[in-house]
Amino acid sequence: MPIETFEFQVEARQLLQMMIHSIYSNKDVFLRELISNASDALDKLRLESLRDDKLREDVSDLHIGIEVDKERRTLTVRDNGIGMSHDEVVQLIGTIANSGTAKFLKELKEFKEAKDAAASEELIGQFGVGFYSSFMVADEVTLLTRRAGESQGTRWESSGEGTYTVETVDDAPQGTSVTLRLKPEDIEDQLFDYTSAWKIKEIVKRYSDFITWPIKMAKESTESTESTGEDGDGDGPREVETVNSMKALWARSRDEVTDDEYSELYKHISHDWNDPLETIRMQAEGTFEYQALLFIPSHPPQDLFMQGHKRGVQLYVKRVFIMDDCEALMPEYLRFVKGVVDAQDLSLNVSREILQQDRQIQLMHRRLVKKVLSTLKDMMSGNPERYATFWKEFGRVLKEGLLSDFENRDAILGVSSFASTQDKEGLTTLRQYVDRMKEGQQHIFYMTGESRSAIESSPHMEALQAKGFEVLLLTDPVDEVWVQSVPEFDGKQLRSIAKGEVDLDTEEEKKEVEAEREKRQQEFAGLLTWMTKELSESVKEVRLSSRLTVSPACIVGDTHDVTPALENMYRAMGQEVPHIKRILELNPTHPLVTGLRTAHTERDADAGLAEAAELLYGMALLADGGELSDPSRFIKLMADRLERTL
Repeated sequence: MPIETFEFQVEARQLLQMMIHSIYSNKDVFLRELISNASDALDKLRLESLRDDKLREDVSDLHIGIEVDKERRTLTVRDNGIGMSHDEVVQLIGTIANSGTAKFLKELKEFKEAKDAAASEELIGQFGVGFYSSFMVADEVTLLTRRAGESQGTRWESSGEGTYTVETVDDAPQGTSVTLRLKPEDIEDQLFDYTSAWKIKEIVKRYSDFITWPIKMAKESTESTESTGEDGDGDGPREVETVNSMKALWARSRDEVTDDEYSELYKHISHDWNDPLETIRMQAEGTFEYQALLFIPSHPPQDLFMQGHKRGVQLYVKRVFIMDDCEALMPEYLRFVKGVVDAQDLSLNVSREILQQDRQIQLMHRRLVKKVLSTLKDMMSGNPERYATFWKEFGRVLKEGLLSDFENRDAILGVSSFASTQDKEGLTTLRQYVDRMKEGQQHIFYMTGESRSAIESSPHMEALQAKGFEVLLLTDPVDEVWVQSVPEFDGKQLRSIAKGEVDLDTEEEKKEVEAEREKRQQEFAGLLTWMTKELSESVKEVRLSSRLTVSPACIVGDTHDVTPALENMYRAMGQEVPHIKRILELNPTHPLVTGLRTAHTERDADAGLAEAAELLYGMALLADGGELSDPSRFIKLMADRLERTL
């Protein structure tokens, strides 16, 4: 049959130029695409041989070969798989060459302009799409193929410009070979020397290391374990080596893989020197199949809290590497998780580099998150020491999920631990706290602060310590935020001891102290009204306290007020937050407070009383860890008072 010459239509020519110059961001992926096509061809032949006995002898040595010719500057990717017939060459490789439709061109143009737009799903995974990436690095591409079971083959050639040719040949071997006449090396344009063995190995290691089939190429050294039996450059048989590991550990059963192999894979993908803290295997079957092998590190990476840090897991499709740090599969608060997810069928764009936000991606995301959280739960109960290591290193990050992942909020709370007044050394869970609650206790009490010692010495703790109530001590910056959005656990409301009214009395105690409280309220009414007016620029109210037993006063916020620490965090992030006045509570049994009440009753016009009230407020503010608006004035007033007493 004579050589047939076809001319690209104008639209198809424009389309090809887009494929070459716009769709792929990394030219190295051309080799990934050719190897992926070859792997698919080998898979198809193996499957076909199960149906056709005549093909069984053709599956004895299935492999992918890579050959280079430095003098001619050619690179060939060869397989002995299913191959293609003449009609299939025209149909499959003509997916782009013969499309010529304004609709398809329009869709790709839209994709180029909006990266999140999906390209035509009919083209995803078809031979022609990946095949045409070859023109990024080649001036001319020749394809030679023969379908298994047929006697004649087909040759396709094109320079990617105006025309392409198709002819029938008699001497084609079974399978498909794609030969590229490479463009000149140009580092600035990311055109590397693709005849270099180390460069080819680098690309194979990165993208195709776990392909099921061996990828073979000639060794440059004299050491080898296998011979091709073909003549080399006049020096005798060419020796070859297998350049991919073929060890997709996630696809093998647990009893076939050692812990050392898992650790080596973790170190390879995470660039960590240490072994992982935990290995998580996952396999989903059914209408949508995928396998996952995830790792929890034993210590955090340096960039864990840095802006622009990398997160996510490696994504493979049928063992072909697609992308590093796939954020779509792992939420921000699990950014420390490393690993591999290998899907059997996934919607990708035409370059396989950006995921479409479809139902399958979301389904994998949800299942992976639940698997990680359930593993942490099992670790908490089955291996407390390992869990303690995890929480020390990553607990602060995990709690970020309480702000963003409402679906798994209860699960995150269930695997969270906190410092508590119950245990001076260890940590406690919310479940343990609830199980220890005093009879009649309705709330889970907590307090946020910079450190454990600062919280334990706070005036807010006095009444709770006196009555034996347990208090959670929350010292991570994220604690200031998540407690605002998590109202309860197991039906018990979370209550800050530094906000609102604190009622610790039982029903019987309330009856006994109610009359006493009413009496004190009447006795201090005048002082409270006067102090509220005197300190109006600093506080919204002055009232009697039920939480103090030793200190004269303390500063509290209303139940739904933003804490001062959170105010400062928002301002540090550049957000304008109005200053919120807080409440000054007085201890009606403290001599300083009773003395101030007596002095106010006897000489309410004394100017020194206003200074005393200001000092009392300043002391309460400092005890709460706050900052004085005018420290020098406070010091002067304090010095004057001390001088008078002496």
